[in-house]
Amino acid sequence: MTPDRVAVVTVSDRCSRGEAEDRSGPLLVRLVEEAGLGGDVVTLVVPDGVASVREALTSVLAQGARLVLTTGGTGVSPRDLTPEGTREVLEAEVPGVAEAIRSLGASAGVPTAVLSRGLAGLARAGDGRRALVVNLPGSTGGARDGAAVVLPLWPHVKAQLDGGDH
Repeated sequence: MTPDRVAVVTVSDRCSRGEAEDRSGPLLVRLVEEAGLGGDVVTLVVPDGVASVREALTSVLAQGARLVLTTGGTGVSPRDLTPEGTREVLEAEVPGVAEAIRSLGASAGVPTAVLSRGLAGLARAGDGRRALVVNLPGSTGGARDGAAVVLPLWPHVKAQLDGGDH
C-alpha cells in the first residue's frame, strides 16, 4: 500500500450498467496523474444510491486511499444521493472545500454549479490514518473545477492529516 493512494469513484446508474461512457472518472485520473499524485489510483464505477456510495467509499478507504474524489450524484434529482452516502463515512466535514468548488463553477459562468450538494470531509483510511473525501459533480466541467480546487490543496491537507505543523 502506498501512502499517497488516491481513489476516484464514479457514481452513475447509466455508467455502472454500461449504458453511458464514464468521462469524468478518467478525466480525474488524468488530472491526478498530471498533478504528480497518481502513483496508485484506484477507480470504481458504482450506481447511484446511499448504500452503493457508502460501500464504495468504505472499500477504497479500506484499501488505504488517503484522497478520495467522487464524481456524480451531487445534484437535486431523486437519484442524486452521493452526499447522503458520503456523510455516513465522514468523521468531520470540511465545508470550505465544497463551497470553493461551487463558487469556482458559478464564477466561471455555470449558474447551476450552486445546485451541487457535494460534501468534503475527513474519514478514516483502512490503516487508521485520516483521509480527505470530496464529492465532485458528474459533468466533466464540474469534475475539472473540483480538481482545480482540491489537487493544489492536497499536499497541505496531507501534511496536516499526518500531524504536520501549519
